Amino acid sequence: MVYLTRRERFNAAHRLFRPDFTDEQNLEVFGKCSNPNWHGHNYILYVTVRGNVDPQTGFVVNLSTLSRVIRERVVDKLDHRNINLEVPFMQGRLASTENLASAIFDELREAVAALGAELYAVRIEETENNMVEFRLEK
Repeated sequence: MVYLTRRERFNAAHRLFRPDFTDEQNLEVFGKCSNPNWHGHNYILYVTVRGNVDPQTGFVVNLSTLSRVIRERVVDKLDHRNINLEVPFMQGRLASTENLASAIFDELREAVAALGAELYAVRIEETENNMVEFRLEK
């Protein structure tokens, strides 16, 4: 089994808050990330797929094709957007990086399978100190 990772980048704004909390409660739970005027990050996205190497191409998947799928299904929907307001696959979810990683995994799973591989992990670096990984546990 070979694991292959593709890195992509996007910039997006979000706000961590619960609408059923007061601003004071949101500040207590989410800190400055609950700023009512939003805040943004320069995210780095790592998508890891796994599979067998095709003996004809030497690839698990074609990286150009994988990159296109990631851009079309995820990056183009997130880049320079407000995650809370403008990203359909995040509607109804708290815009945490944990939930974002899970949602991106869901967005990519079938598309990666159509390429002949299995989606293994989605890792998002929100800051140089904070990152989340959502991984297939098999």
